[in-house]
Amino acid sequence: MSAPTGVVDELRSATAQLAQAGIDSARGDAEWLMAHVLDTDPGRLVVIDEIDDSHRRAFRAAVSRRAQRIPLQHIVGTAAFGPIELAVGPGVFIPRPETEYLLEWVVTTAVPRARALAQADTSPGPLLIADLCSGSGALAISIATMIPDARVIAVEADEDALLWLRRNVADAPPAVGARVEVVAADATDAARIAEVVPGGVSVVVSNPPYVPLDAGIGPEVAHDPARAVFGGADGMSVIVPMTPVIATMLVPGGFVGIEHDDTTSEAVVECLLAHGGFDEVTPRNDLTGRPRFVTARRTAP
Repeated sequence: MSAPTGVVDELRSATAQLAQAGIDSARGDAEWLMAHVLDTDPGRLVVIDEIDDSHRRAFRAAVSRRAQRIPLQHIVGTAAFGPIELAVGPGVFIPRPETEYLLEWVVTTAVPRARALAQADTSPGPLLIADLCSGSGALAISIATMIPDARVIAVEADEDALLWLRRNVADAPPAVGARVEVVAADATDAARIAEVVPGGVSVVVSNPPYVPLDAGIGPEVAHDPARAVFGGADGMSVIVPMTPVIATMLVPGGFVGIEHDDTTSEAVVECLLAHGGFDEVTPRNDLTGRPRFVTARRTAP
């Protein structure tokens, strides 16, 4: 058996290998992979001096896969998003940190305003939120986690993604998972949505396929299912037909937030305005100043 290897040396070598492969987060990825192999938290690596031969082989194999631009999340099997960790893998879109801006808007802006609206109702039920094109369930489960009295409907059409969505809902704490209902439906199919989603939705969120077909994508994005990434030639092939469906679901005064490509913010704004059933249509940027999502309020029909 080979002698134990120093963790610092392995991390240094792995960082160089990943950087040479063009990965900007080389050091961080190396640490995550080491922590995954050792079944520990990355913050505890500083107190681990050496790893044995079997762990070294496993670590180097994981680094080799990452150097091939296989997503880190596919290698470790999970993705962090907001307050939760999700199981992910081939067949489902990996949630991005950028979508957490949409989550923050729901929790800090949309839900408080929806609550204020509901107070005028003499018999308000639980706050009802719909997540369209839910994928892994990142938004739906995070919202249910952060808003303990909300009921969330997670709508997803793709069979592969539904497997991951149902798994993540089942793995959520019972108090959270019990309030997330998974619905197999196309978010652009008005008739189907009317059958499976009850009225009275206060907030709708969606991170739909929105990348234009001719847009360049990174090597890691190529591992996401194309059907979860691309939104037609203009990036709007899901958003446009989904808009009237959203309008039907929302209560008057309810809110919607739609993530989009950074080239289509104006198109999403125009789509919501052209429908005629929304006001307060607002484009929103992330912290880097890139257009990230558009929000709107449902007017009275």
